[in-house]
Amino acid sequence: MNILAIAYLGDSVYELYIRSYLLKQGIYKVKDLQKESLKYVSATSQRKHIERLLAQNFLKEREIETYKRGRNAHSRSNKSSDIITYKMATGLECIIGQLYLDKNYQRLKEIMDFIVEE
Repeated sequence: MNILAIAYLGDSVYELYIRSYLLKQGIYKVKDLQKESLKYVSATSQRKHIERLLAQNFLKEREIETYKRGRNAHSRSNKSSDIITYKMATGLECIIGQLYLDKNYQRLKEIMDFIVEE
């Protein structure tokens, strides 16, 4: 499967997890939800989270390989971030998408919990 297709799926799974997390935190106003979600779903914040996952050796070897495949895939950056940040965020989305496809929901939850716990 195309790694960018996996990132596409991972983006959706990631955002759904974050939205659910914010609602569970008692945030119900859409304006507040949007503001808080930016701490997690922007390319810049995703870069910060993947850097922390890597620095703390939280990822398994296969997850790092998936990250690198996504990070190194030929893609175009968006206008809100530089190319390095965008590629790192794509790599994180690939990990999330691959875990979801593998039905490894426990590991997916572990990574997402790590991200929101900061």
